[in-house]
Amino acid sequence: QVQLEESGGGLVQPGGSLRLSCAASGSTFSLNTMGWYRQAPGKERELVASITNGGNTHYADSVKGRFVISRDNAKHTATLQMNSLKPEETAVYFCVYYSGSHEYWGQGTQVTVSS
Repeated sequence: QVQLEESGGGLVQPGGSLRLSCAASGSTFSLNTMGWYRQAPGKERELVASITNGGNTHYADSVKGRFVISRDNAKHTATLQMNSLKPEETAVYFCVYYSGSHEYWGQGTQVTVSS
């Protein structure tokens, strides 16, 4: 079993920045992908960014150039640096961990972008 602990959410001004962190613990695997999804009220869940253990990254088109995902394999952590945030990006952000047939989700952290 893998447990995910998310932190860093909160209230930020439009154009501001936030840093989300996710720490995986428990029965982790060497080959894995960690990522962040978000879900706004009344909206479908969408992938924001993901990163493999080898460092391959994927970003939603809407966040390219503004968000950066990184990880520390030794610590089993993933970080999402979010810059130039927009009000429409207000959502609950979820950390996800994939390894083979295994899939684990964090409880989510609220990000509110508002003046």
